[in-house]
Amino acid sequence: MIYKDAVFEQYISTPFKPVRVVATDEAITAVTFVDRMAQDVPNALTQSCVTQLIDYFTGHRKHFSLPLAPVGTAYQHKVWAALQQIEFGQTWSYVQLAKYIGQPTGSRSVGNANSKNPIAIIIPCHRVIGANGKLTGYAGGLDIKSALLAHENPQRGFF
Repeated sequence: MIYKDAVFEQYISTPFKPVRVVATDEAITAVTFVDRMAQDVPNALTQSCVTQLIDYFTGHRKHFSLPLAPVGTAYQHKVWAALQQIEFGQTWSYVQLAKYIGQPTGSRSVGNANSKNPIAIIIPCHRVIGANGKLTGYAGGLDIKSALLAHENPQRGFF
């Protein structure tokens, strides 16, 4: 990906696997699960994001407050904005998400846009499940999706 500003990155260990946080001088551009950590090249935004992620994983944060600039199409941005309306501990189906953005028959295109989300956890694509209540794809893997949902709402029992 090409960013107009300098790129900074910072890594964090999570209960599941490491996460890489990428930012420019102005916004977070990516939060992704990775197999291994590398050398940090942090800035104030990556540090703030890491702090907020630590707060999330320790149960002290339900909402993130960070400037975000994911790279994607206008349609993807529409879906990603809708994802941010799903409250902590809640889930929506792909059908609900499609209806929310005004495309009641667009669950497949919503699912495709959801799968391209470059800012995991903060843009909570893990909160979208199948209409039958089953877990469906997640870039970090279904085990991590299940664990994130269980972290946010232990009574749902997604494990």
